[in-house]
Amino acid sequence: MPRYVLYQRDDCHLCDQALAVLASIRFPEPESVFIDGDVALEDTYGTRVPVLRDSRDGRELDWPFDAGQVLAWMR
Repeated sequence: MPRYVLYQRDDCHLCDQALAVLASIRFPEPESVFIDGDVALEDTYGTRVPVLRDSRDGRELDWPFDAGQVLAWMR
């Protein structure tokens, strides 16, 4: 299981922006989980996507975030 997961939606411009932020700091590639059509995930993340999650400890970082916030969150 990958350490990082990015919860997102199809055709989500905010999700594209989040991926660009992660790429700008060479963040380890997260597993992309699309919540569309999954009732449980839509209930949890529907209004929050994109959400970056650390699968080791369950911490989550909601959008909006910038490179500095991601780096601080990783520590």
